[in-house]
Amino acid sequence: MLVVSAIQENKEKVIEGLKKRNFKELGLVDEVINTDELRRKTQFELDNLLAESNKLSKEIGQLFQQGKADEANQLKEKTAQQKAEIKELQDSLAEYEESLKSMLYQIPNIPHEKVVAGASAEDNEIVFTKGDASPKPEALPHWELAKKFNLIDFELGVKITGAGFPVYLGKGARLQRALIQYFLDKNTEAGYTEVIPPFVVNEASGIGTGQLPDKEGQMYYVNEDNLYLIPTSEVPVTNIFRDEILDSSQLPVQLTAYSPCFRREAGSYGKDVRGLNRLHQFEKVEIVRVEKPENSYEALEAMVDHVKSLLEDLELPYRILRLCGGDTGFASAMTYDFEVFSAAQEKWLEVSSVSNFETFQANRLKLRYKKDGKNELCHTLNGSALALPRIMASILENHQQADGSILIPEKLRAYTGFDKIDA
Repeated sequence: MLVVSAIQENKEKVIEGLKKRNFKELGLVDEVINTDELRRKTQFELDNLLAESNKLSKEIGQLFQQGKADEANQLKEKTAQQKAEIKELQDSLAEYEESLKSMLYQIPNIPHEKVVAGASAEDNEIVFTKGDASPKPEALPHWELAKKFNLIDFELGVKITGAGFPVYLGKGARLQRALIQYFLDKNTEAGYTEVIPPFVVNEASGIGTGQLPDKEGQMYYVNEDNLYLIPTSEVPVTNIFRDEILDSSQLPVQLTAYSPCFRREAGSYGKDVRGLNRLHQFEKVEIVRVEKPENSYEALEAMVDHVKSLLEDLELPYRILRLCGGDTGFASAMTYDFEVFSAAQEKWLEVSSVSNFETFQANRLKLRYKKDGKNELCHTLNGSALALPRIMASILENHQQADGSILIPEKLRAYTGFDKIDA
């Protein structure tokens, strides 16, 4: 959520940033400014009236003590009128505050100056590429390999739950577990502290990180308990710090977590969702950072370098894109997407997003730190390190051998316990 004072002080910059996103409701900017002016005016009038009312209450007490009951009762009539005016101002103030919050929830974050304008993924900037991304006509797609080696049973998942809930079997399950452990170990070696968060969250947590009210249609909802299944562990992990004031010495905070993730993916269909390409339940290892504002972009680059190292360890061809304004997530100021090349599908598959939210989440979370005796908003960042479905798909497709077997990346073999997958 944007800070109102920042909108007031940098109105033109805010509008320019929103245009980068192709945000259509630019009139909300003026509405926010005007509503906040009314809110502040109402707050000023209320504060003055409360002060005057308190003063009169003391005078009434003194008059009664002095035996001046008539004068005291006259003032009591005035305070009764003031109470009605106070109630009216309090109601107006509550309405302005609720209206202001509602408008702010509709306005996305302002993109960083390096983020280019653009309408869609076609306008994203490729900033780094490594590895052989040439098609291999002889390569089988991962869903055929999964069936050939009995690694993943998609039909069984449909029977048990529905489409998008695969069942991992044998070496497929072992490879999945190995990837989770490998990513966690690499993350902790890089200075991230592992946590195991809840896998369901309340509404306040969803609002805190920006999933609500913007993306509620994509989240699984437990109606009886008013809880949501998490779309990523970013949500519960970042909410550890909701309503917290950290000491400057506590920053930076670096956390990593594994979790299953649940996404409805409403409207997804066709060849792009086949196999592991898009699931309703999948596993992911996440990294989250809380930083001082002056250090957050250096931290973002460090996170990008860390994810690069993971993909290089897995010997996968990959590229990094800096997303354009139109493709950047609602809460993000800058996002780098990592994509691996699918040799069999002959296309790039997204496996990680690494984002800096600046103060956008922190303002919702009320996540602050002490700086020179004052409370300042932190910057929050997160990234996938890594999302497993397309990583597994890429390992299966890119590491196929001439004899039909699948070679396990060398650095992963100590975790799998086997060097290759074959008949």
